[in-house]
Amino acid sequence: MKDLTKIEEILLLAIWRLKDDAYGVKIRKYVSQITGKDFTYGNLYSALSQLSKKKYVKKTLGEPTPDRRGRRKIYYTVSPAGVNALKAAREMNEKMWEGVSDYAFD
Repeated sequence: MKDLTKIEEILLLAIWRLKDDAYGVKIRKYVSQITGKDFTYGNLYSALSQLSKKKYVKKTLGEPTPDRRGRRKIYYTVSPAGVNALKAAREMNEKMWEGVSDYAFD
């Protein structure tokens, strides 16, 4: 299993939290809301493509809708490998922060 980049970790968590509503626009809005940073669609879809290649997310097509002129949304779900990658990232973060006081940077 490869280490996650910070953006991959953030996106996997966003997809997990959005559940059945995890598609590009919603993911971007949620991540921007949480991080305070605006992600371009190019950066977002590039990172989602990498997560898909690593088999950390699964993509499914939604139904065509009239408001999208018949185009389908691509929905993302976190795969079992993605869950394992998130668990490993959390464990590593906890180990790195272990013993560091909340007041260490005051």
